[in-house]
Amino acid sequence: MPALVVAAAILDDLAAPTRLLAARRSAPKTLAGAWEFAGGKVEPGEDPLGALVRELREELGVEITFGSLVAGPNPDQTWPIHQGHTMLVWTVEITAGPPAPLQDHDELRWLERDELRSVPWLPADVPIVDAVADAVFA
Repeated sequence: MPALVVAAAILDDLAAPTRLLAARRSAPKTLAGAWEFAGGKVEPGEDPLGALVRELREELGVEITFGSLVAGPNPDQTWPIHQGHTMLVWTVEITAGPPAPLQDHDELRWLERDELRSVPWLPADVPIVDAVADAVFA
């Protein structure tokens, strides 16, 4: 059954961003080595914003403040991803805790605008990377 996934385009500064944080997958095996936005599935009874706060605590050990929704092409503003799942993506800034790859990732990397394509993103994340670049690094 398709699930709603939430993810964060983590910026170094919401007001004047210069870098975006990318996370390299370590699991599952089929996705290992690809880069993505940190986040995960919304659990039953959970609201999307609360799910993203939870996921970023679990995966990176950070607290965040929200910026704006990165509007997707679907009518509900979601982005299509693998196996019929959809994803909501927000820009966020870290407010507490240096990010560390705690779960599902083995490396984190801050990328400047001209470095955004220097890592092999998950195919579904590529149009989101482009949308974030156009929206926040314009």
